[in-house]
Amino acid sequence: MNKLAIFDCDGTLVDSQLNICLAMEECFAAAKLEPPCREKTRRIVGLSLIEAMQVMLPEAESDFHIALAEDYKRAFQKMRAQGRVVEPLYDGIAELIAELDEAGWLLGVATGKSDRGLRLCLEHHGIHARFVTLQTADRHPSKPHPSMIETALAEAGAASETAMMIGDTSYDMAMARAASVTGVGVAWGYHDRETLKEAGADHIVGNPAAIAAIARSF
Repeated sequence: MNKLAIFDCDGTLVDSQLNICLAMEECFAAAKLEPPCREKTRRIVGLSLIEAMQVMLPEAESDFHIALAEDYKRAFQKMRAQGRVVEPLYDGIAELIAELDEAGWLLGVATGKSDRGLRLCLEHHGIHARFVTLQTADRHPSKPHPSMIETALAEAGAASETAMMIGDTSYDMAMARAASVTGVGVAWGYHDRETLKEAGADHIVGNPAAIAAIARSF
């Protein structure tokens, strides 16, 4: 059975928090709302957009959540067109991907990004071809529903016991638990260690090299 390492994107592979915070602030301003504090925005990274807006504005109507999600998309697309989107790989990620690939692991992504956003991000860093399965918010329920992981396992020919979900949020760890795969929480993203632990992380790591060590134990 194949071994599969599934990565979250924002906060795990790339540091995109500034982009996300700015787009959220711009879409709130367009709706004549007080922009949220950035800590609140960081807490919803990983959710699909409509679900994120539900968390941000729980008292609002569902139609407003949908409209605000569309405003966010437009704000982000405008930023990208203006060359303001910066999504650097975290230190050590490129080396980790190469090491896992060389060790025979298949690689995947499960993210709240859109198909287009994920493709642009991975192609920018020259790593798109490394991944055999890409699961996004365009085709799945929001995390922590296990659909993304279950589809990734099926596409890669892997079993839950030979797979790990690597992510920086409680949503990633809850999704891993729901899909019965090993959950590896990363401490360089948007949720703290205690939050990752409470969500069911099997491991919490402080650097990408520690993920390679976990992979060697499978």
